Amino acid sequence: MVQTVQKHTVIGQRVPDVDGLAKVTGQAQYAADVKLPGLLHARLLRSPYAHAKIKRIDGSRALQLPGVKAIVTGADFPQASRTAQVPMGEVEIGMYYMSKLMMARDKALFHGHPVAAVAAITPELAEQALDLIEVDYEPLPVVLDPLEAMKPEAPLLHEDVFTQGLAGRSERPSNLALHMQLDRGDIEAGFKTADAIVEHTFASQVINPGYIEPDADTAMVYPDGKIDIWPNTRGIFFHRNQVAVLLEIDPGRIRVNPTELGGAFGGKMYALLSPICVRLSEKTGRPVRITLDRDEVLRATPPGTQAVISIKIGARKDGRITAMQGHMVYDAGALPGSAVSAGVLSGFAPYKAPNMKIEGFDVVTNKPRVGSVRAPGAPVSCFATECVIDEVAEAIGMDPLEFRLKNAVETGDPQPNNISFTKIGLKELIGHALKHPAWTTPLPEGKNRGRGVAVGFWRGGANTSSCHITVTGDGTVHLTVGTVDMTPARTGFAQICADTLQLPLEKVRVKMGDTDTVAHSDNTGGSRTTYTMGTAIYLASHELIQQMKQRASQRLGVAPEHIEYSNGVFHVSDIQDKSISFKEIALLSVRGGSTLLARGTNPALKAAPAFCLHIVDVEVDPETGKVTILKYTACEDVGRAINPTMVEGQMQGAAVQASGWALTEEMMFDQQGVLRNPTLLDYRMPTALDVPMIATEIVEVPAEDGPFGARGVGEVGVVPVAAAISNAIYRAAGVRLRTLPMNPERVLAAIKAKEAAKKESKR
Repeated sequence: MVQTVQKHTVIGQRVPDVDGLAKVTGQAQYAADVKLPGLLHARLLRSPYAHAKIKRIDGSRALQLPGVKAIVTGADFPQASRTAQVPMGEVEIGMYYMSKLMMARDKALFHGHPVAAVAAITPELAEQALDLIEVDYEPLPVVLDPLEAMKPEAPLLHEDVFTQGLAGRSERPSNLALHMQLDRGDIEAGFKTADAIVEHTFASQVINPGYIEPDADTAMVYPDGKIDIWPNTRGIFFHRNQVAVLLEIDPGRIRVNPTELGGAFGGKMYALLSPICVRLSEKTGRPVRITLDRDEVLRATPPGTQAVISIKIGARKDGRITAMQGHMVYDAGALPGSAVSAGVLSGFAPYKAPNMKIEGFDVVTNKPRVGSVRAPGAPVSCFATECVIDEVAEAIGMDPLEFRLKNAVETGDPQPNNISFTKIGLKELIGHALKHPAWTTPLPEGKNRGRGVAVGFWRGGANTSSCHITVTGDGTVHLTVGTVDMTPARTGFAQICADTLQLPLEKVRVKMGDTDTVAHSDNTGGSRTTYTMGTAIYLASHELIQQMKQRASQRLGVAPEHIEYSNGVFHVSDIQDKSISFKEIALLSVRGGSTLLARGTNPALKAAPAFCLHIVDVEVDPETGKVTILKYTACEDVGRAINPTMVEGQMQGAAVQASGWALTEEMMFDQQGVLRNPTLLDYRMPTALDVPMIATEIVEVPAEDGPFGARGVGEVGVVPVAAAISNAIYRAAGVRLRTLPMNPERVLAAIKAKEAAKKESKR
């Protein structure tokens, strides 16, 4: 992307959130705020079994209840074909499986799987009607552990899932949906040349995104067959296309209207509620809304994946890694499609290794189908890799940061998939950390304290983003984008537009368009939003300037190539007083002139990989196993900070969220697959009392593409947190934690096991 060399007046400034006032005053409209005449309320009947055949569903008694208007079951929806695909980002799901996830057909595959829906005049009445729906179930054996699910004798979830692997498709159905492998060099020869080899197995649990706003969707089917949908979704075009496939209708009939998002963190990507609302609206002729309660959000919306990962790394005494090997089993939940590919690509990405082998396995179990929770797949593969990296450094007697620096990848080096890195700044990032007081200053005095470090990687996304710009007669710029805002996207968009147009920020208004009013844009996620939409805005802004130069040349009587533009004024080259302002041209465009309208769509962008490095100090209570974070410093190469305050907020939020995954968060299922902690009281997310202020260090090594070299910052910050904390726990208490979360019970058990082993060795 060609970029100007103008002096930035808005880019890099700490401007306030442009939509903050609307949100804090309640003016912003979220999905549950949509008000429509005659609105009906729908509730979902969910399976009480994690695995069961559905033999019969009878809703006749519920329909006799006054005020109940309609009921739908799986029989009311077509079965999407196996070939139907809608791109959705990092954690894809085929539409054949999506239709099964939306509403159970012949089998319930997890506890809470929807089997029917009721629309009534009040939410309470709809809830009452659920009790009157009769369902005959035949319970089936449940499998919850991904390693157990891989065994040939394990209960089979699907008769039509076969292992896709290097040798093609398996002959028999299996719970193992995918086996992938990446190779480089000679792995056995690499380990033979190593002076130190460390190998361990690590495990994580299922986690929830933890967004505050519950899922909600409203749909209205009009008499002419057109459909309006108001979902809380991360991608209006993806959402429209999913609904079209799931209902087998023309996407041109559907308009998806974006609403504000009260958090997503990888959730709210699958159109699981909208098709149900549409079908109920078709039956009743009235708008229908579904709003989930917190119990449903925790039990039945896509969580973050569980994984079991074995890592083996060898290195010479001089600090060079000779071989890296990984065996990564990812739990997809009830239907195929975990984050295994992202995990395979992420864990080893920061390091040069001439010999490498990584195997990845996608396994189905009787748990909710997973989603693309923030940097899906990467935090757990990084947790495993970075802990082993630390142990290898210790085994050869090398400083853990110096060891990482010696083996850090550079621009042009191959990734695990052998695709070369575009411009990256990992070495600059580690060099910055080596000199930072967070690393060089001794730990504060106190017992059982330790410092840990870890590196994180996220590949970043690209895909398509589109926008258009119009100008009103007073010179106000209206920017309409096709991506859903997840704070602080609007602010960054406004800054890019204002800076490129050399106008004050207050002259730019940003609006999210619906699917009828703006060109196609892919979903908000994958750390691609500012990167790709920023590029589209930059290009649209320059197109607008060229249009206005043409107008200026006509008014000033010179050829367009003699017109220059700066700071809101068009003037003739070398004749500063022969000029016309941006505002004057805007006014002429609405007084008989042609309309000013510029469009932008990002071209094919190169990936902008992102790296971060976190340093954490902890204290471990040896009597209880409680881990207290004393100090946390997050360093990140952001390429270019469009708004440093917003960037720091993303870095801090990532560290806080992932500290919960590291220390406390875990979705706990009993042996029958029932979630035992479906409330935010029992699903323990960190609060302000659990973490210190997160210090941030912004490093800027501009990406090759994108707006002014900016990289995505939304996801990479969660990747190294668990590993950094685990490495700090080791230095504080002398024990290595290899299972997440590292809660007090697990830490205390490790301490007691260490003490017992010490006593045994003295006998």
